Amino acid sequence: MNLIQEPITDITELIPQKDPFVLVNTLEYFSEKEVTSSFTITEEHIFCENGVLTEAGLIENMAQTVALHTGYDFFRKGEQAPTGYIGSVKRVAIEKLPSLKDVITTKATILQEFMGVTMVAIKVFNDRNEEIASSEMKTVIAS
Repeated sequence: MNLIQEPITDITELIPQKDPFVLVNTLEYFSEKEVTSSFTITEEHIFCENGVLTEAGLIENMAQTVALHTGYDFFRKGEQAPTGYIGSVKRVAIEKLPSLKDVITTKATILQEFMGVTMVAIKVFNDRNEEIASSEMKTVIAS
């Protein structure tokens, strides 16, 4: 069940990242076990090269989607979004790099969460709903 009424476009207080390193624009969907973000690829973004978002940008987009889940969960409790780190990345598959002006949608499913460590499965789709990347990631909230 989606716990937000409509997409949230002001995510600045929900994630610890700040410009020019922000790789999520909108919180599209939130539930206890899932989150969906979207991001528009722009030419001036630090991770954009030769008209595409780089592999590092896609992986950071995945991590920030997980951070958005954590940040919104803390926001709902009236608490500030925590800083977190990527603990590990496994099974990364990048099929296609998104181009300028593409809107990518990133969906993360929480597999396990325990004491600030979150295991997730993540898929990234382009604006034609083609899966262009996926991974499994472990994130850790800083103590």
